[in-house]
Amino acid sequence: MQTHGNNPTLRPHDNGQPEALRILIADQEQWRLARLAEVLTRLGHEVVARETDVTKVAAATTETDPDVALVSLGDSTAHALQLIGEIVREASSPVIVLLATNDRAFISEAARRGVFAYIVDSSDEELQSAIEITLQRFSEFHSLKGAFGRRALIEQAKGILMARHAINAEQAFTMLRNSSQSTGRKVAEIADGIISSHVLLPASPSATDPPAAGPPASQG
Repeated sequence: MQTHGNNPTLRPHDNGQPEALRILIADQEQWRLARLAEVLTRLGHEVVARETDVTKVAAATTETDPDVALVSLGDSTAHALQLIGEIVREASSPVIVLLATNDRAFISEAARRGVFAYIVDSSDEELQSAIEITLQRFSEFHSLKGAFGRRALIEQAKGILMARHAINAEQAFTMLRNSSQSTGRKVAEIADGIISSHVLLPASPSATDPPAAGPPASQG
């Protein structure tokens, strides 16, 4: 398993098979967990945690830091949704829900709580394919999210420089780029530094600041 930050991506073995994933599974019933664990083991993955208890699943997620979490819907939708909520709160990986039927109401609520994908009544091969696709989309989603975050940082830093130096957006970006080139750091890193600690900003007052007051005039 390879990771980029918190984004897992599948890397094939030399024999062409996907690399084993570390998977957390959760369900209301132990027997369903045992059956799911058997399937995942057969597919070559490692089940790092099996949880039925809503009060323990968050800790298990934190301790094991799985590549992906699978939650299967049992008899209680409320219990499954609680499991999902606890896992999503702690996980840095995608959460997939496994369904026997296409329950639209449950899917909608699960999505609201942070489920990244769902799989309906799949074979072993379909489950493997769905996990691979989900991990790929999760990685792409976080790459895109990171790109938007970097863009927002740069725009905010440009605004600070424009206000401080009375320059336009192009000139502000040139300052960022020049600093990036001279320091060997990424533009987004320079932008983040400007926002957090105002590096690059001169200590001199701006042109709009009032002049400092002189000594009081003599009254004599």
